[in-house]
Amino acid sequence: MENVTNVFEAILKYGHDEDFAPDEGNGFSATNAPAGSDEKIDALRRRVELGQPLWHSSDRRDYTGLTGAVRPRE
Repeated sequence: MENVTNVFEAILKYGHDEDFAPDEGNGFSATNAPAGSDEKIDALRRRVELGQPLWHSSDRRDYTGLTGAVRPRE
């Protein structure tokens, strides 16, 4: 998808498939990455590129068990 910077350009270049059905074939696995993280966004990007469903039933659903840095207010 060289030189395609948004979904509208992709539709113009490659067409629109209203009958698209995602394929859960090889490599479709859950991710433990939290929502909004770079890792989760990369996982979703890969799924789109491979024609897979965006969401896996075993993807992380919450932030349980995660810790993060807290910055004190200045």
